[in-house]
Amino acid sequence: MAKTIQEREQTGEAVASVNTRRRFNFTPYLFILPHLIFFAIFVGYPFVSGLVYSTFQYNFLTPENNTFVGLNNYTNLFNTKSREFDLFWNSLGNTGIFMLYSVPALVIIPLLLAVLLNTKLPGRNIFRAIIFAPWVLSVSVISLLWFWIFQSNGGLVNVYAKALGIFGEDGPPRWLSTLPAAWIAITVATVWWTMGFNMIILLAALQDIPEQLYEAATIDGANTLQKFFRITLPLLQSVLVFVITITIIASFNLFGQSLFMTNNGPSRGTEPVMYRIYDEGFNRNAQGSAAAMSFVVALIMILVSYLNFRIFRKRDTSY
Repeated sequence: MAKTIQEREQTGEAVASVNTRRRFNFTPYLFILPHLIFFAIFVGYPFVSGLVYSTFQYNFLTPENNTFVGLNNYTNLFNTKSREFDLFWNSLGNTGIFMLYSVPALVIIPLLLAVLLNTKLPGRNIFRAIIFAPWVLSVSVISLLWFWIFQSNGGLVNVYAKALGIFGEDGPPRWLSTLPAAWIAITVATVWWTMGFNMIILLAALQDIPEQLYEAATIDGANTLQKFFRITLPLLQSVLVFVITITIIASFNLFGQSLFMTNNGPSRGTEPVMYRIYDEGFNRNAQGSAAAMSFVVALIMILVSYLNFRIFRKRDTSY
């Protein structure tokens, strides 16, 4: 009898287990449904449409003349004899130069500021607000502000440089019309504008590091630099990877600073790849070619981000 009851219990548990597996709960999907709808409309549909457009000689203004060209728009970007080749790779190279200028500065300076403002500095909240404040301004405001600061005639930088005799008899460079001075001006404007955002992220990460680690290091005789390189940097590694990645992506999206400050000059010397895509799609009405450029840039950004994660991947930082 006991055996029969036990068999029934086991049979009932098996049936209940099967029923549980078969039962499907829609509730979690209802919660994410609004996001999925907006994602499908504003991300999914444009992505698929752009991929389709990149295989056409496409023009929104004359849809009746759209012609399927397959991968021709992509091959033009790698064909040295095509018009798109020089323009695209020149602008992509310019974006790479800007990355080399801006990314190290937008990681190192915010990190040092975050470490400084993580101390018991009087008025530290005021300094945090002041450094973060430019982030809320638009790119046009920032660009026009620094355009006037770096003006060759009457700009604040050149006025004070001449007064102090910093550049000698030759005088200060023409910041907005010569290279590499134009890149320095654009980088200074960008760093001043966006470093507060990275600083806030790093500051939040610093405040999660247990104070006991620094106290133990002090007891062991570690100095400030040793604490920074042996405790702070290793425990910030995952956050630094994130900051470097978003900074690289943001640098790829350079557009307004070079347009407003240098008008992409001299001789397209500061024209970024995002402006090249815009010009291709809206000024030349070659939406198919612009879409192909966009996907090539997206693949490059994914590759760079992947390499960044591989190089700076998180190691064991348990304590």
